[in-house]
Amino acid sequence: MPTDEITAAAAGTWTLGDRTVNRMGFGSMRITANPDRDRAVTVLRRAVELGVNHIDTAAFYVSPGGTLQVGTGPARYATELIRAALAPYPEDLLIATKVGPGYDPDRGFTEALTPEQLRAQVEENLRRLGRDHLDLVNLRLYRRPGPVPLADRFGALAALRDAGLIRHLGLANARPEHLDQVRDIAPVVCVQNAYGVDAYREDDGFVRLCGERAIAYVPFFALAGTRREAGAAGEENAAVQAVARAHGATSHQVRLAWTLHQGPHVLAIPGTGDPEHLVANVAAGALRLTPEDLARLG
Repeated sequence: MPTDEITAAAAGTWTLGDRTVNRMGFGSMRITANPDRDRAVTVLRRAVELGVNHIDTAAFYVSPGGTLQVGTGPARYATELIRAALAPYPEDLLIATKVGPGYDPDRGFTEALTPEQLRAQVEENLRRLGRDHLDLVNLRLYRRPGPVPLADRFGALAALRDAGLIRHLGLANARPEHLDQVRDIAPVVCVQNAYGVDAYREDDGFVRLCGERAIAYVPFFALAGTRREAGAAGEENAAVQAVARAHGATSHQVRLAWTLHQGPHVLAIPGTGDPEHLVANVAAGALRLTPEDLARLG
């Protein structure tokens, strides 16, 4: 499909907290992989030029090591690359980050459980981004039961929200019952879970529930699926390929279009360190799938 001049606005908008964002956003995890910092800066600036005003990040998005477990050279934090590329930040740009997991070059991954540990992670995000507040903080959970109740951890973040360090709160890697556990503490404006056309479809009902409650559902790994941090593989399922051929699109564009077709509250945050891939991903917001396409994709 043609990609020239297609901006993130083609995907439509959603009000995330008190901010209206284009439903096609950008995930920053993969920009740390390339030792060429200028390439990451180029991608981030191009994303904003293309109308992206919702960027997802985390302080533990860092290479070498970090979530990708790749790379050489000095530490490259996604949050610091965002600051280098975009500060002073556009007024309409919403930056969402995550706390819970942390990454230490010597100790590896850690988990913040106490109010003090969570505040330290919030302050790290503030420092690396160069902000005096965070637009949106998602508390990322582990699927195993934790030693500290969710209400206590979410309550600690709600206190930081009341103190003005955070504007809005969300949950990542969550289950439906978690929404009820925090309902009386502070509003949840979004849920971030792994989800895609042929992966993690057990969340179908959760996607609908979030829509009923006017909560944004923000899938990660919409392209990578069960390969997760390893990235999208070369092989594709037959249905995705067939729909892509019918529309003159790429398989990645069909996957992103399918994501957006799951409801007006569903936002896409594909990540890439390649400027050409970025343009193609943003253009997927203009791809309109037919009912027959959606039935074929399942």
